[in-house]
Amino acid sequence: MPAEPPSSTAVAVAPRRSLLVLTVAVLLVCGGLSFGAVTAEVGLSGALPALALAAVPVGPVLAAVLWLDRHEAEPPHLLAFAFGWGACVASLGALVLNSLSSRLLDRAVGDVTNTSVLVAPVVEEVLKGLGVLLVLLKQRRQFDGVVDGIVYAAFVGVGFAYLENVLYLGRALGDGEPSSLVAVFVLRCLVSPFAHPLFTMAVGVGLGLAAGRGPLPARVVAPLAGLVLAVGLHSLWNASAGAGVTAFVELYLLLQVPVFVAALGVALAARAREARLVERSLQVYVRTGWLLPEEVRVLSSAAACRSARLSAQAAGGREAARAVRDFQETATALAFRRDRMRRGTDPGSPEEELALLQRLSAERARALALLPPVPPVPPLTGGPAGGPVPPLR
Repeated sequence: MPAEPPSSTAVAVAPRRSLLVLTVAVLLVCGGLSFGAVTAEVGLSGALPALALAAVPVGPVLAAVLWLDRHEAEPPHLLAFAFGWGACVASLGALVLNSLSSRLLDRAVGDVTNTSVLVAPVVEEVLKGLGVLLVLLKQRRQFDGVVDGIVYAAFVGVGFAYLENVLYLGRALGDGEPSSLVAVFVLRCLVSPFAHPLFTMAVGVGLGLAAGRGPLPARVVAPLAGLVLAVGLHSLWNASAGAGVTAFVELYLLLQVPVFVAALGVALAARAREARLVERSLQVYVRTGWLLPEEVRVLSSAAACRSARLSAQAAGGREAARAVRDFQETATALAFRRDRMRRGTDPGSPEEELALLQRLSAERARALALLPPVPPVPPLTGGPAGGPVPPLR
């Protein structure tokens, strides 16, 4: 028998580790089945080159999405889950359900020409949206609002588009016509790499609004409205793709481009709101002496944070830049935690808040120790020696 009972931390870690192993196993199994289904249709000689070609737009699209999430970067393991859900689970479900629905329609009415317009968008957007919903339900502390909804939805959409592009590129490779391969690659990887992420972002925005803890009807209507919008945009896209080159170009310029610009505007507005949230939430720590007003002004601007890291690297090297980055990330996490407590989505505790504040002070001290001496500044009145943080009212 053990000399002493296991700690509560060890007991809590075991279920989380089991859940992680189960999640990875499910993603791997679904991913293997999806790739197996694609390989069965296009052959291994078509699937392997298609894997490389389909990966071309993935990096730039994900980089653009992460650029939006500069205030509070999402945990890498959740981003990996979102991408894996789209590429493995949602794609497998779409392969099965789209094929099944085509067969059922063929038997019932003998016409499956409208499956890609009437059935596939509903199936695919529901499956992709479920991945974002799972993140919201299981990782509530990591889902703060619209920006987070956009980021997780975009990662799901990119993962789904990746596997789907493998299928279409593999078919084009099997045709043996170079012009067919070039057309598919240009259309899917260069002209419309944001299509699937854009559709699912509508669901992400709806779930992000619901995460804000507004009135109950709004928390129900917002995700449903986002899903309806995602399905509608997806249906229009599929309809234009099958209506000929002229109709596709017209719809692309008159509808898809304006929708993309509007989505970008929504994302930028949501990011600006996050900047104001950081500044507002950190003011309490200025009043209690844990932060300086100048620090809050920098922390509420992604550009100013990046400039501070570059300046630290120029003055003290990579270690100094890393210390400044750690200070910024802890302060931002503190701001979002304070906001979640205000909204009632995170009960929190004074001990957790104090631990974050103490870590913040330690990271500031570490950053200052790595940087060249600067003229003295007025001492803080709070911090570890005082300045209790008032409770939320």
